[in-house]
Amino acid sequence: MTVSLDQNPESALPASPVVARAGVSNANPIRVLLVVGDQIFREILGDELSEQKFVIRSFGDGGSLLDSLATAGDADVIILDWSLPEPSGIDLLLQLRRHGVDLPVVFLTGRGLPARESLALDRGASDSNDKARGIEVLVRRLKRAVGASKTAADPQTDKRIVCGKLVLELSVSRACWDGVDLGLTVGEYNIVHLLVSNVGRYVTYRAIYDRLHYEGFIAGSGYDGYRANVRSAIKRIRNKFRDLDLTFAEIENYSSFGYCWGKQADAS
Repeated sequence: MTVSLDQNPESALPASPVVARAGVSNANPIRVLLVVGDQIFREILGDELSEQKFVIRSFGDGGSLLDSLATAGDADVIILDWSLPEPSGIDLLLQLRRHGVDLPVVFLTGRGLPARESLALDRGASDSNDKARGIEVLVRRLKRAVGASKTAADPQTDKRIVCGKLVLELSVSRACWDGVDLGLTVGEYNIVHLLVSNVGRYVTYRAIYDRLHYEGFIAGSGYDGYRANVRSAIKRIRNKFRDLDLTFAEIENYSSFGYCWGKQADAS
Protein backbone atom coordinates (compact mmCIF):
# COMPACT_ATOMS: atom_id res chain seq x y z
CA MET A 1 0.00 0.00 0.00
CA THR A 2 1.41 3.38 -0.99
CA VAL A 3 1.44 5.99 1.79
CA SER A 4 1.29 9.66 0.83
CA LEU A 5 2.43 12.38 3.22
CA ASP A 6 0.68 15.11 1.25
CA GLN A 7 -2.98 15.92 1.65
CA ASN A 8 -2.84 18.16 -1.43
CA PRO A 9 -3.22 15.94 -4.53
CA GLU A 10 -1.38 18.50 -6.65
CA SER A 11 1.81 17.85 -4.67
CA ALA A 12 1.79 14.09 -5.29
CA LEU A 13 5.06 12.76 -6.69
CA PRO A 14 5.20 10.50 -9.76
CA ALA A 15 5.27 6.75 -9.37
CA SER A 16 8.68 5.35 -8.44
CA PRO A 17 10.76 3.57 -11.11
CA VAL A 18 11.92 1.14 -8.40
CA VAL A 19 9.66 -1.87 -8.83
CA ALA A 20 9.59 -5.45 -7.63
CA ARG A 21 9.98 -8.28 -10.10
CA ALA A 22 7.39 -10.98 -10.69
CA GLY A 23 9.34 -13.87 -9.23
CA VAL A 24 12.46 -14.87 -7.29
CA SER A 25 14.58 -17.96 -7.88
CA ASN A 26 18.23 -19.04 -7.90
CA ALA A 27 18.44 -17.72 -11.44
CA ASN A 28 16.62 -14.56 -10.42
CA PRO A 29 17.99 -13.77 -6.93
CA ILE A 30 16.57 -11.35 -4.39
CA ARG A 31 17.80 -7.81 -4.99
CA VAL A 32 18.40 -5.66 -1.92
CA LEU A 33 18.80 -1.91 -1.50
CA LEU A 34 20.98 -1.68 1.62
CA VAL A 35 21.03 1.66 3.46
CA VAL A 36 23.48 1.69 6.40
CA GLY A 37 25.43 4.67 7.70
CA ASP A 38 28.44 2.86 9.18
CA GLN A 39 30.75 2.09 6.24
CA ILE A 40 32.52 -0.88 7.84
CA PHE A 41 29.28 -2.53 8.96
CA ARG A 42 27.68 -1.77 5.58
CA GLU A 43 30.52 -3.48 3.71
CA ILE A 44 30.58 -6.50 6.02
CA LEU A 45 26.82 -6.96 5.84
CA GLY A 46 26.83 -6.50 2.07
CA ASP A 47 29.51 -9.18 1.70
CA GLU A 48 27.62 -11.60 3.97
CA LEU A 49 24.39 -11.12 2.05
CA SER A 50 26.21 -11.54 -1.24
CA GLU A 51 27.55 -14.88 0.00
CA GLN A 52 23.91 -15.84 0.64
CA LYS A 53 23.18 -15.17 -3.06
CA PHE A 54 21.51 -11.78 -2.60
CA VAL A 55 22.28 -9.01 -5.08
CA ILE A 56 23.23 -5.90 -3.10
CA ARG A 57 23.28 -2.22 -3.93
CA SER A 58 24.55 -0.17 -0.98
CA PHE A 59 23.98 3.41 0.18
CA GLY A 60 25.52 5.32 3.08
CA ASP A 61 22.54 7.59 3.75
CA GLY A 62 18.96 8.21 2.78
CA GLY A 63 19.78 11.13 0.52
CA SER A 64 21.96 8.92 -1.68
CA LEU A 65 19.17 6.40 -2.03
CA LEU A 66 16.56 9.06 -2.86
CA ASP A 67 18.88 10.66 -5.42
CA SER A 68 19.38 7.31 -7.17
CA LEU A 69 15.75 6.18 -7.37
CA ALA A 70 15.54 6.96 -11.06
CA THR A 71 18.46 4.62 -11.82
CA ALA A 72 18.13 2.08 -8.99
CA GLY A 73 16.49 -0.46 -11.27
CA ASP A 74 14.61 -3.51 -10.09
CA ALA A 75 14.62 -4.43 -6.40
CA ASP A 76 12.73 -6.73 -4.06
CA VAL A 77 13.37 -5.40 -0.56
CA ILE A 78 15.00 -2.47 1.25
CA ILE A 79 17.10 -2.73 4.42
CA LEU A 80 17.13 0.48 6.47
CA ASP A 81 19.43 1.19 9.40
CA TRP A 82 17.43 2.80 12.20
CA SER A 83 20.45 4.97 13.15
CA LEU A 84 20.93 6.65 9.78
CA PRO A 85 22.06 10.29 9.68
CA GLU A 86 19.48 12.80 8.45
CA PRO A 87 17.01 11.74 7.32
CA SER A 88 16.69 9.10 10.03
CA GLY A 89 15.67 5.59 9.06
CA ILE A 90 12.07 6.03 10.15
CA ASP A 91 11.77 9.38 8.33
CA LEU A 92 13.37 7.88 5.23
CA LEU A 93 10.69 5.19 5.19
CA LEU A 94 7.99 7.86 4.96
CA GLN A 95 9.88 9.68 2.20
CA LEU A 96 10.20 6.45 0.22
CA ARG A 97 6.46 5.84 0.48
CA ARG A 98 5.87 9.45 -0.62
CA HIS A 99 7.99 8.78 -3.71
CA GLY A 100 5.83 5.75 -4.49
CA VAL A 101 8.36 3.12 -3.42
CA ASP A 102 6.12 0.29 -2.24
CA LEU A 103 8.77 -2.38 -1.63
CA PRO A 104 8.92 -4.28 1.67
CA VAL A 105 11.24 -2.62 4.19
CA VAL A 106 13.18 -4.40 6.94
CA PHE A 107 14.74 -2.24 9.67
CA LEU A 108 18.05 -2.94 11.38
CA THR A 109 18.27 -1.73 14.98
CA GLY A 110 21.11 -1.66 17.48
CA ARG A 111 18.70 -2.58 20.25
CA GLY A 112 15.51 -4.55 19.82
CA LEU A 113 13.28 -2.05 21.66
CA PRO A 114 9.56 -2.89 21.38
CA ALA A 115 8.70 0.80 20.95
CA ARG A 116 10.95 1.08 17.92
CA GLU A 117 9.63 -2.14 16.44
CA SER A 118 6.04 -1.02 16.95
CA LEU A 119 6.73 2.39 15.38
CA ALA A 120 8.40 0.77 12.35
CA LEU A 121 5.44 -1.56 11.79
CA ASP A 122 2.96 1.27 12.28
CA ARG A 123 4.78 3.29 9.61
CA GLY A 124 4.51 0.42 7.12
CA ALA A 125 7.72 -1.59 7.57
CA SER A 126 7.51 -5.34 6.98
CA ASP A 127 9.83 -6.27 9.87
CA SER A 128 12.45 -5.05 12.34
CA ASN A 129 15.59 -7.01 13.17
CA ASP A 130 18.21 -6.53 15.92
CA LYS A 131 21.70 -6.43 14.37
CA ALA A 132 22.97 -8.75 17.11
CA ARG A 133 20.75 -11.59 15.88
CA GLY A 134 23.13 -12.35 13.03
CA ILE A 135 22.98 -13.00 9.31
CA GLU A 136 20.91 -16.22 9.39
CA VAL A 137 17.94 -14.55 11.08
CA LEU A 138 18.17 -11.51 8.77
CA VAL A 139 18.27 -13.74 5.67
CA ARG A 140 15.15 -15.60 6.76
CA ARG A 141 13.30 -12.37 7.49
CA LEU A 142 14.26 -10.85 4.16
CA LYS A 143 13.00 -13.92 2.31
CA ARG A 144 9.81 -13.90 4.35
CA ALA A 145 9.20 -10.20 3.64
CA VAL A 146 9.72 -10.72 -0.09
CA GLY A 147 7.53 -13.82 -0.06
CA ALA A 148 4.72 -11.96 1.69
CA SER A 149 5.01 -9.16 -0.85
CA LYS A 150 4.72 -11.62 -3.75
CA THR A 151 1.74 -13.31 -2.09
CA ALA A 152 -0.02 -9.97 -1.62
CA ALA A 153 0.41 -9.28 -5.33
CA ASP A 154 -1.23 -12.60 -6.29
CA PRO A 155 -4.99 -12.09 -6.75
CA GLN A 156 -5.59 -15.85 -6.47
CA THR A 157 -4.21 -16.04 -2.93
CA ASP A 158 -6.62 -16.67 -0.05
CA LYS A 159 -5.84 -13.59 1.98
CA ARG A 160 -7.29 -14.07 5.47
CA ILE A 161 -8.20 -16.47 8.24
CA VAL A 162 -11.07 -15.57 10.56
CA CYS A 163 -11.32 -17.26 13.97
CA GLY A 164 -13.85 -15.54 16.22
CA LYS A 165 -12.59 -12.02 16.95
CA LEU A 166 -9.23 -12.82 15.37
CA VAL A 167 -8.49 -12.01 11.74
CA LEU A 168 -5.15 -13.00 10.20
CA GLU A 169 -4.27 -11.04 7.06
CA LEU A 170 -2.09 -13.61 5.30
CA SER A 171 -0.80 -11.36 2.54
CA VAL A 172 0.84 -8.91 4.96
CA SER A 173 1.39 -11.10 8.05
CA ARG A 174 -0.75 -8.90 10.29
CA ALA A 175 -3.26 -9.91 12.98
CA CYS A 176 -6.32 -8.00 14.20
CA TRP A 177 -8.40 -8.64 17.30
CA ASP A 178 -11.93 -7.29 17.21
CA GLY A 179 -10.93 -5.01 14.35
CA VAL A 180 -7.75 -3.59 15.94
CA ASP A 181 -4.24 -4.43 14.74
CA LEU A 182 -2.28 -6.25 17.48
CA GLY A 183 1.13 -5.02 16.34
CA LEU A 184 2.60 -8.53 16.35
CA THR A 185 6.14 -9.06 15.12
CA VAL A 186 6.60 -11.50 12.25
CA GLY A 187 7.70 -14.19 14.71
CA GLU A 188 4.71 -13.60 16.99
CA TYR A 189 2.38 -13.62 13.99
CA ASN A 190 3.81 -16.95 12.85
CA ILE A 191 3.15 -18.48 16.27
CA VAL A 192 -0.46 -17.27 16.29
CA HIS A 193 -0.92 -18.51 12.73
CA LEU A 194 0.40 -21.95 13.73
CA LEU A 195 -1.88 -22.16 16.78
CA VAL A 196 -4.97 -21.00 14.89
CA SER A 197 -4.23 -23.44 12.07
CA ASN A 198 -4.44 -26.18 14.71
CA VAL A 199 -7.38 -24.74 16.66
CA GLY A 200 -8.53 -27.10 19.43
CA ARG A 201 -5.31 -29.15 19.29
CA TYR A 202 -2.13 -28.68 21.32
CA VAL A 203 1.01 -27.65 19.45
CA THR A 204 4.32 -28.71 21.01
CA TYR A 205 6.99 -26.33 22.28
CA ARG A 206 9.32 -27.73 19.64
CA ALA A 207 6.90 -27.11 16.77
CA ILE A 208 6.35 -23.53 17.94
CA TYR A 209 10.08 -22.91 18.23
CA ASP A 210 10.68 -24.39 14.78
CA ARG A 211 8.19 -21.88 13.39
CA LEU A 212 10.19 -19.06 14.99
CA HIS A 213 13.49 -20.26 13.49
CA TYR A 214 13.79 -23.49 11.51
CA GLU A 215 13.46 -27.19 12.20
CA GLY A 216 16.15 -28.43 14.60
CA PHE A 217 17.42 -24.97 15.61
CA ILE A 218 19.19 -25.18 19.00
CA ALA A 219 19.27 -22.37 21.56
CA GLY A 220 19.00 -21.84 25.29
CA SER A 221 20.55 -23.81 28.14
CA GLY A 222 20.44 -27.57 27.65
CA TYR A 223 18.52 -29.67 25.15
CA ASP A 224 15.12 -28.25 26.18
CA GLY A 225 16.36 -24.71 26.78
CA TYR A 226 14.27 -23.44 23.88
CA ARG A 227 11.13 -23.85 26.01
CA ALA A 228 12.00 -20.70 27.95
CA ASN A 229 12.12 -18.80 24.65
CA VAL A 230 8.71 -20.16 23.66
CA ARG A 231 7.19 -19.28 27.04
CA SER A 232 8.53 -15.73 26.73
CA ALA A 233 7.13 -15.38 23.21
CA ILE A 234 3.70 -16.64 24.30
CA LYS A 235 3.74 -14.21 27.25
CA ARG A 236 4.43 -11.29 24.91
CA ILE A 237 1.65 -12.42 22.57
CA ARG A 238 -0.87 -12.80 25.40
CA ASN A 239 0.03 -9.34 26.71
CA LYS A 240 -0.62 -7.78 23.31
CA PHE A 241 -4.05 -9.43 23.15
CA ARG A 242 -4.83 -8.38 26.74
CA ASP A 243 -3.85 -4.79 25.99
CA LEU A 244 -6.92 -4.81 23.76
CA ASP A 245 -9.10 -7.29 25.66
CA LEU A 246 -8.59 -8.00 29.38
CA THR A 247 -10.77 -11.12 29.07
CA PHE A 248 -8.56 -12.74 26.42
CA ALA A 249 -7.95 -16.41 27.27
CA GLU A 250 -7.71 -18.19 23.93
CA ILE A 251 -4.16 -19.51 24.35
CA GLU A 252 -4.09 -22.44 26.77
CA ASN A 253 -1.02 -24.22 28.11
CA TYR A 254 -0.48 -27.91 28.72
CA SER A 255 2.47 -28.04 31.10
CA SER A 256 5.70 -29.42 29.60
CA PHE A 257 4.00 -30.11 26.26
CA GLY A 258 2.79 -27.01 24.43
CA TYR A 259 -0.04 -24.58 23.73
CA CYS A 260 -3.50 -24.66 22.20
CA TRP A 261 -5.71 -21.99 20.63
CA GLY A 262 -9.18 -22.39 22.09
CA LYS A 263 -10.50 -25.33 24.05
CA GLN A 264 -8.95 -28.68 23.26
CA ALA A 265 -11.18 -30.73 21.01
CA ASP A 266 -12.81 -33.83 22.48
CA ALA A 267 -11.08 -37.10 21.67
CA SER A 268 -14.27 -38.35 20.06
